[in-house]
Amino acid sequence: MTLTQHLLLPAFVQFALTVYVLVRMGQGRVRAVRSRRVKYSDVDSKTAYSETVQRFANNYVSQFELPVLFYVVLAFALATGLVDFILIGLAWAFFGARLVHSFEHTGRNRIATRFKVFVAGLVFLVAMWAWFGLRLFVIG
Repeated sequence: MTLTQHLLLPAFVQFALTVYVLVRMGQGRVRAVRSRRVKYSDVDSKTAYSETVQRFANNYVSQFELPVLFYVVLAFALATGLVDFILIGLAWAFFGARLVHSFEHTGRNRIATRFKVFVAGLVFLVAMWAWFGLRLFVIG
């Protein structure tokens, strides 16, 4: 595999995670409406769905927060040709943190654990941006 492929693989699995969360949220919403636990007039209400469905909905929203900055730094690294194994390792670490965050968020939802994993992902993302900045402006 090329360096580009190595860098894009964590982006593909992050995308797959987002789709998984979307599908699970959608399945829960469709089941709730079909079983008449939620009326058609209430489908836009966040409080109409079960806690489990709402967790998937909340997690889906979170897939468009930090991960957006992840995709951007990957695009910039690819556009500038500044892809290396440090950035690839950080990309996998970020994805790993997001995966654990999603399963915690949609599972037990222990806030302290979820927060620690979120912060870990943030640290990996900041490190990606810092490394990319160093490569772009200092190291070459």
